[in-house]
Amino acid sequence: MLPVKQLLHSSLGRKLVMASTGLFLCLFLIVHLGGNLTLFAGDEGYNFNIYAHFMTNFLPVEIIGYVLYISILIHAFYALILTLKNRKARPVKYAVTPKARVSWASLNMGFLGSIIFLFLVIHMTNFWGRYKFTEGSYREYRTDLQTGKQTSAVYIPESAEFEYAVFMEQQVEVVRVKDLYVIVSESFSLWWYVLLYLVAMVAVAYHMYHGFQSAFQTTGLTHRRYTPVIKFIGTWVFAVIIPLTFASMPVVFYIKSLL
Repeated sequence: MLPVKQLLHSSLGRKLVMASTGLFLCLFLIVHLGGNLTLFAGDEGYNFNIYAHFMTNFLPVEIIGYVLYISILIHAFYALILTLKNRKARPVKYAVTPKARVSWASLNMGFLGSIIFLFLVIHMTNFWGRYKFTEGSYREYRTDLQTGKQTSAVYIPESAEFEYAVFMEQQVEVVRVKDLYVIVSESFSLWWYVLLYLVAMVAVAYHMYHGFQSAFQTTGLTHRRYTPVIKFIGTWVFAVIIPLTFASMPVVFYIKSLL
């Protein structure tokens, strides 16, 4: 067995790092999608804002979040190293292109990854950065537990240290929380941001189409029985359903902003 340092400096080791971080990011996509689907709850951001508060203030989740950011950087770094190594190994293109069936996605993983990385920087700065490091706005939700009727209004905290509050007033549940929903609504009312989001989701779709299956091949988890299942999940779940669902969010909010 190769020593860890030697393994990480080998082409196989770098591919294993990319595969493991890539699969971890796949899990994050599923969780992130599930949370973002609360945008469609029709409750003026009640569930989405509570979800956002939980994801940014619950210590174990915050730790996982920072592991995620590190994974993105490691994945991008090793992708760059492998791309440069491959180009250095073959500085001149083949005179005759092999006729092997190679997908467009596999030939352009670096380009697709660059689009996704740029999008993530803009996306996280706009949403997570503004939510976490600016004062922002707050919202108060009042839910009558007997009738189920819910109302919401802008809330102005009395203290700059205020983060979150939930309490009861007789039969009414009162929740006061930072309003990420309004940031999402404002961002998705901008045509250029919606376009950027859609382009990024196309890049995600193609990147996942090749990357998900490739990660299992790199780790040696291939077998004639379950490889078709991996291919099916990679194609229909990660390359079609997840990107399309994400893409539907800015489209729906943009259409709502025009009405």
